[in-house]
This record gives sequence, structure tokens and C-alpha cells, in this order.
Amino acid sequence: MGNLLSENIRNIALIGHGGEGKTSLAEAILFNGKTIDRLGKTTDKNTVMDFDEQELARGISISLAAAYTYWQDVKINIIDVPGFYDFEGEFEAAIRAVGSAVLVADASGSVSVGAEKAIDYCLKNHVPLMIFINGIDKENSNFVATVEAFRAKYGKKIATMHAPIIREGKMKGYVSVVSGKAYEFTRGGREEVQVPKDMVDEVSLLKAGLTEAAAETSDAYLDKFLETGWLSNDEIIVGVKNGLFAGDTIPVMGGSATQNMGVINLMNEIVAILPSPKERKPVSYEKADGSDIGTVSCDANAPFAGQIFKTVADPFVGKLNMIRVFTGVLKSGMTVYNSTTGEKERINTLYLMKGKKQEPVDQLIAGDIGAVNKLNNTNTGDTLCDESFKIKFDPIPFNKPVLTMAITAKSGEEDKVFQGLNRLAEEDLTFIVEKDKETGETVIRGQGETQLDVLCKKLKAKFGCEAILSDPKVAFKETITATVEAEGKHKKQTGGAGQFGVVNIKFEPGASDGEFEFVDAVVGGAVPKQFIPAVEKGLREAIQKGVLAGYPVVNIKCTLFDGKYHPVDSKEVAFVSAAKLAFEEACAKAKPAILEPIYSYKITVPDNYTGDILGDMNKRRGRILGMETVDGLQEISAEAPVIEMLKYATDLRSMTQGRGRYSSEFLCYEVVPFSAQDKIIADAKK
Repeated sequence: MGNLLSENIRNIALIGHGGEGKTSLAEAILFNGKTIDRLGKTTDKNTVMDFDEQELARGISISLAAAYTYWQDVKINIIDVPGFYDFEGEFEAAIRAVGSAVLVADASGSVSVGAEKAIDYCLKNHVPLMIFINGIDKENSNFVATVEAFRAKYGKKIATMHAPIIREGKMKGYVSVVSGKAYEFTRGGREEVQVPKDMVDEVSLLKAGLTEAAAETSDAYLDKFLETGWLSNDEIIVGVKNGLFAGDTIPVMGGSATQNMGVINLMNEIVAILPSPKERKPVSYEKADGSDIGTVSCDANAPFAGQIFKTVADPFVGKLNMIRVFTGVLKSGMTVYNSTTGEKERINTLYLMKGKKQEPVDQLIAGDIGAVNKLNNTNTGDTLCDESFKIKFDPIPFNKPVLTMAITAKSGEEDKVFQGLNRLAEEDLTFIVEKDKETGETVIRGQGETQLDVLCKKLKAKFGCEAILSDPKVAFKETITATVEAEGKHKKQTGGAGQFGVVNIKFEPGASDGEFEFVDAVVGGAVPKQFIPAVEKGLREAIQKGVLAGYPVVNIKCTLFDGKYHPVDSKEVAFVSAAKLAFEEACAKAKPAILEPIYSYKITVPDNYTGDILGDMNKRRGRILGMETVDGLQEISAEAPVIEMLKYATDLRSMTQGRGRYSSEFLCYEVVPFSAQDKIIADAKK
């Protein structure tokens, strides 16, 4: 459609719990808008939005996907968002790109965890939201009970736009509360019918409640309502929109995505009451040089500025950056400024996305969503802008990694694996690969086991190489807890020149935050000055491997106070060896102990899970430091050994049905209790 205006665009994210029909709803919307000519099914693995090999194999969405259609001369950009916990980064990226969301919920009579988390996020961040209760055709479905479950949790915010026509326990159609017209669902549409006589009073009551709610969104409407007791249908719609924008109203509709029932009704409401980009709240930015902050509103006549919200890396097609244009017009052939990297980029081909397919276009106007290829130095989160308008949008707030696994490559494939991971890291900023400085292992840190497993499968499918995941090593250390003196004597006669060196060293616990301290306290030249560095060198080599389990020794002070030498046979190598012998003797006597890394944790859960978390933390040798209420949730502060928390991301989800989350950071090293020390030593010896 030519001459597209910003006010004729609707950008929506389909959000909610995994497996409740988001991809199927996207398919029905595209079919109704005639973007596709046949209705695909997730079970048949032929939908527009699920096309990745891993998505088809697992039957779940793992990456956001975008497509568009037209309805009533309005362009609807759809982003289908994964609902599984490990892919919440895709949710963050999608919300940055769109101005509103449609929550897809199963008509099960309850509110799922994913729905609850998505709604709470939208309310907190002022994202206008509608609910589509899906699957009303299924056996045991209950539209009314599902609406009541949402109302029990969110109260008056839940606005019933349609009174359901129920027959034989199923929703067969609806009466529009605003217009008073009744419709029954047909496969792929609806037909107007008479309002059932037994629903007249119910619809009248619902309209009175909706009118009152609409009146409360405007002083003018409230005055009119108080004077006359009514509002026009158009005023009710405007009032609902006002409430929607303010987060005070969440309209609810129902239908079946797979049967394409109620979807046309949803599309009508998307066009009628969800905000266009012109109505979206201004987007905050800072100037590229950090000198000032401000906001931009959607304006096609202003200088161009947009943000990359998703990157797709393909070994054959190359890199594709998906972009939301916030202001101005982006055209093919333009040179733009990347204010995140400070680099200039030339815009080659622009595309509109239809799942895995791309349609070339000449331009993207303010408010639109599209993609651009062959950008050399641009990645997810980067701001692109006109050189005369150098601004930088806020970064997309991706969650920090919470699960760490060791990652190795199948023999001979090291380069391919890590090159592949670097490419995949362009697509997904919620995982990192790095060398653990303490253990020397290469580790991958991400959101959960499923995400990391998917990344390994993608390596094999896209880059033809295989990575292996395993539990990471824990960076244990050793120390001594008593003060001892030890003599190290190295004497070697080989027929020619000999080797001779004797050192007397006092070993004692050092500062708790220090690794190694060497003190030269020799008097009278018992150990000549030229050999003192050799003694320190021998000790530094010796502390790399403790006597208990072979872990590095830290927090130790070594004082060289005496020794012996031979004027001919003494050499540096002799004093290096003597120092090592003294260390071995001393450590065996100085009550050696194993140290383990302790991390601090902030665990956020609903109040009713607090007891479970406290009990579980006690089993993990954790210490509870305190609790406080933050945004209606309990934030528990704790400390625990990292060895007990390696799979905590998975365990916490299990304990809280996915409602809990946590963050952690290194705190200190502490001595391992004797009861746990034997197992660590035995594991190390294996």
C-alpha cells in the first residue's frame, strides 16, 4: 500500500505463556488480512512465524518473528514473541519495537504464570494491552471462568467489551457491549444475529459499567455522565482508549485462533482502540555525546532516528538487522550514523518481514518496522540516526545470565564452534561466552538449560559444528590456618658441579583478601641476595597446587628467615627446589583448608513462596541476610556457596512455577565446612 501514514500503523506484540496460541493467532490475522492464502498450523509445522529448525523440532517459538498485514486500510505489524522462560530477552526486544500488546491466554479458567508476568510487565511499563482468550472451541474450555480469573487478579482494569453468547457451555458468539449488536462465530468470520432475550439485561448492566469506567478517564466525560447519566458510543470508545493508554483498562475478547473464530473481531478492535505510533508515548534518548537528554515523538517530517531491536545471523544470507523507525524516514541509499558505535553505515536494501521471507521496499516511515541488511558494525540495541540528529536511545534492558555451563568443542572444531557462537551472540544478547579466569575453562552463561541446548543445536544446524556442555568447574582454593616453620633442603651431586640450597621459612595465614605475601627476613647472608628471588619464585610456583586437592593456595604469608648455601654448588635452581620442599612440608602441618567462592543473591518471589525459598536456601548452606517488599514481591537477600547454586535458575523456576527470579555477584571466599570438604577432595582426585 502506497503513501502509508504513521497514524495508519498499529504495532503489536503477541505475548503470553508458551503454548497458548500466539503463533496460531498471528497466522489467523495474516490470513484474514490476505497476506497469506492458506491457514497454516503449528502442528503441521507450516506457519509463517515458526520457521527455525529448532522451533519446528520443539514445537515452541524460540525467537521473535515479524510479519504484517492490512486491515481497514491500516497496516498491522505483528511480532510473535516466545513465551518460554529462557527466551524472555525476545520479549524485551519486541516490547521496545511495538507500542502495544495482545496477550493470548488459554480459556482454561485460570491465569497462567506467563500471562501474569506479561500483564504485570505491561502495567509497570505503561504498555497498552488487550487480552484475547483463545481456544473457546476446546473441550473443557470456559471463557467466562477465565475472564473472572483475570478479574479476580486485576479487578476493575478488566473491561468486558463483549458479552459472551453461551450455549452448551461454550462461547458461540458475543454481544458488543458498546454497539449492542450480536454476532455468532462462523469458521473464518462472524454473522450478525438477534441479541438473545436472556442477555438484554446483562448487556445493559455491562454497558453501564463500561460507560462509568470510560467517564472516569476524562473530566469532560465525567461531568457529562454525572449530568446526563450516559455517554455516546463514540465517547465510550474514546474513554476505553484513554483507559487503555493509562493502564487502567484491559479490554478482553475471546475466540479460537486455529478455527479463525473471533479473530476478525480482534482485528477490528486493534484498529479501533490500540494506539498508532503517533499516539505512543514519546521515547527517551540522550545525545550521542551524553550532553543532554530528551524525548522524541513519532514524526515523519523530523530527522531520522531508529533502533535495532533484533539481529538475525545466517551463514548463507548474512546479517539482517530488524529496526523500529521512531522518527523521520529511512530510505535505501542513505548514509546514517550509528551513535552507539560512532560509525557511519550505508543503508543498502530495506525489507518488510514476513517470517523468514523479506520483501524489498524503498523506505520505512516513522512508526514502521522493517529490516536492513549488510550493516557491518551494527547490532541489537544500536541507535541509527541522521548525522544532523545524533541521539542514542536507551539500551534494551536484557536480563543478565543466570546459568553457567562449561562448553567445549568436538575435537578439531574449536575455531568453528567459537566463530559460530560469536555469530549467534549477534542474534541473542542474553548469553555470553568467556574464559573463566579462575578455572581456565571456557564457559557459556545464559538464561536456562533450554536456551543453551538450543544454541548448541543451532551451531550444528547453521555452522556444521558440535559443542558439548558440562557442569562448570568451581574455582576452589586452598589455604593454611596455622603458623608453622619448615626447612627445605635440596642437595644433588651429579659427578660434576652439584646443587645445594637450604631455606628456613615461616608459613602463616595472610590477609583474607591477599593471595601471597613473601617477606625477606634473612640476616647475616645465610641466603645470599642473588638467591632470594629464586626462593620467592619457588614459592610462587608451589602455591599453584595445594596439598589437599591441588587447588591454588591463597591468603598465605611466607617469611624467609634463615638458610644455608655452598660457595660452589649453590645455584638458583637449588633454591627454587628447596622452597618447594619447604612449602610441601609446611602445608601438611599448617592445618590446610579448602576455600570456596561465596556469592550474594537477591531472590525475588511472590510472598507465598517465601517459606519454600528460605527452607531451600538452608539446605544449600546459605545464609539469609534479610527480606524486604519491592513492587509487591518479596526480595530475599542471601549468601551461599556457588557449588550449591549451579542449577539454581532451573530449581527456582520449579519451586515458584516460573514466578521467581534472582541475580548474583561474587562476594568472598570462605573455608569449606569439614563435612563438605571430603567430597570436594574426592571429586578433585577423580
